[in-house]
Amino acid sequence: MNDSIHSILKQFWGYDAFRPLQEDIIQSVLQGRDTLALMPTGGGKSICFQVPAMAKEGICIVISPLIALMKDQVENLRSRGIEAIAIFSGMNYREVDIALDNCIFGKIKFLYIAPERFYSDLVRERIKYMKVNLFAIDEAHCISQWGYDFRPSYLQLAELREAHPEVPILALTASATPRVIEEIQERLQFRQKNVFSKSFARPNLGYMALHEENKMNRMLRVVKKIGGSGVIYVRNRRETQEVARFLLNHGVPSDFYHAGLGMIDRESKQHAWTTNQIRVIVATNAFGMGIDKPDVRFVIHIDIPDSLEAYYQEAGRAGRDGKKAFPVLLYQQEDREKLWKNFQDSFPSVQFIQQAYHYLANHYQIAYGAGKNITVDFDVVEFAKKYKLQVVPTMSALKFLERDGWLSLSEAVFIPSRFKFEIDFQELYRFQVQTAKFDPLIKAILRTYGGVFDFYVPINEYEFAKKLSVSYETVVQMLEGLEKQQVGSYLKSTDKPQLTFLQPRVDYKNLFIDAEFIRERKDIKEEQIKAIYHFLDTKECRSNAILEYFGEIGNTPCGECDLCLKRKHVEGIEVKIEQEIRVLLLDKPQSLQDLIDNITVGDDAQKLSVLRELVDDGKAVVTAEIYHWKAN
Repeated sequence: MNDSIHSILKQFWGYDAFRPLQEDIIQSVLQGRDTLALMPTGGGKSICFQVPAMAKEGICIVISPLIALMKDQVENLRSRGIEAIAIFSGMNYREVDIALDNCIFGKIKFLYIAPERFYSDLVRERIKYMKVNLFAIDEAHCISQWGYDFRPSYLQLAELREAHPEVPILALTASATPRVIEEIQERLQFRQKNVFSKSFARPNLGYMALHEENKMNRMLRVVKKIGGSGVIYVRNRRETQEVARFLLNHGVPSDFYHAGLGMIDRESKQHAWTTNQIRVIVATNAFGMGIDKPDVRFVIHIDIPDSLEAYYQEAGRAGRDGKKAFPVLLYQQEDREKLWKNFQDSFPSVQFIQQAYHYLANHYQIAYGAGKNITVDFDVVEFAKKYKLQVVPTMSALKFLERDGWLSLSEAVFIPSRFKFEIDFQELYRFQVQTAKFDPLIKAILRTYGGVFDFYVPINEYEFAKKLSVSYETVVQMLEGLEKQQVGSYLKSTDKPQLTFLQPRVDYKNLFIDAEFIRERKDIKEEQIKAIYHFLDTKECRSNAILEYFGEIGNTPCGECDLCLKRKHVEGIEVKIEQEIRVLLLDKPQSLQDLIDNITVGDDAQKLSVLRELVDDGKAVVTAEIYHWKAN
């Protein structure tokens, strides 16, 4: 079997040898053992299920919440001559039906399924008839309520065992605390506990967390000082463009990336960055999945991540070549407060959740007792605006409704089209005079939206079409024309997520919501927020703060993070202060003030601290307020 897996690795992936831990995991799977693999980002997780699946007859079913990554992996496998297919939200019944038939009767080796699709009776029924050789659960931490990215759609995955009780399960994740590790195995009904894990230590990474009032300028200094290739993570799509433009304006070749871009744009930007045509990619957390660029010298966060797990994964995209690299987190007090408010908003009351359900059913005109298995396009921004709800608690309400089995929501997040003028008002007026065909649209934008010169505003192309008595396509062409002429920046809307009602509509007052679960989730999330705060506030070692969170205790300081470097610097100054005190006092005894004035390095507090230690150690003595050096 060893020869077999090595020849498969060479034939299909071109590698002569496995990375550390890969072969151990593969052997465990081939022995039919349920296996949990903890491997860092970029550690080659996919090889761990792809190789054993190729070594055995039958099909491997892969559960993944990341649609973009699923598509990438399917395309990658097909490029290697391996038949693969994906089923995710947005595909119609006929598409899914055909895909599943191909898995039963065709030559498909890999079936990728989004977890929310597993709720479908069609999918679960057809899986029973497949010759399955392995179940691979990617991002397995999502099944644990203690996980940073818990997803209710993962809770039913244990039913895979019912369809094929003899088939092993391989659960994969890049980050999990000891508590999460236990729950993953319990939820997936592992026959025996079986965990393969690498240390979370990344000795080549110099973690930095810097309180900074002017984050943009500090970011620029970091980028220019460190050099090389890097990623800058921001919280939303608007910021990706703003930060990329800031860097470009300061001579740093940069581009932006987010999930709302078309496939061609995303691939083009990835390629340009991967091949070092541009130095820096500014992105949301949609960037990086499945991308293995070894020579990333820095990863900068200019917003505080929601959890240490998320931060560790994103920061871990730096320095995969083993050379020195720097994850840098820049924050302000305001960012901490914003993170806490977002946390509070993410746990609405039971009454709010019930009301949101009521509005949702009304929104889609679903009658009482009807609606089961109805799937609709869902625009959370539009919905929240219509019913005067805040977006964050509304999204959280939907997740809790999903957890209690009332609905299923795909992970895609709809962002409406946005527009911003890139020239000032005077230049715009000159452009209107010179180019009359754009004048009606420009006037309509100016009349409808405020702040359009300063930031991106959400726009509705259909409303403009109605106002101007033209087609939707004409409006889009005009907006694209404004962008081509560099008058404005136009960002098209992304695909809407799919929402499925899993149960017939009930009176919202009788809607069961597990309030105890919500309280538990809030406590768990609070722990995760506090862990991030601890990482920011620790005075010891950044790397150790991360390792301790993941259950690795008793590590020596890394010597590379900002705190360790600061400590080395301070210690160096203290050594110099001690040397100067010795020389000064050997020359002649001195009063405290004279001694402090004569020491040329450090501040007064450092000088006094060293002097106190010397007196405590008996190296210096004080008599009648005059300091002497005690001869050996």
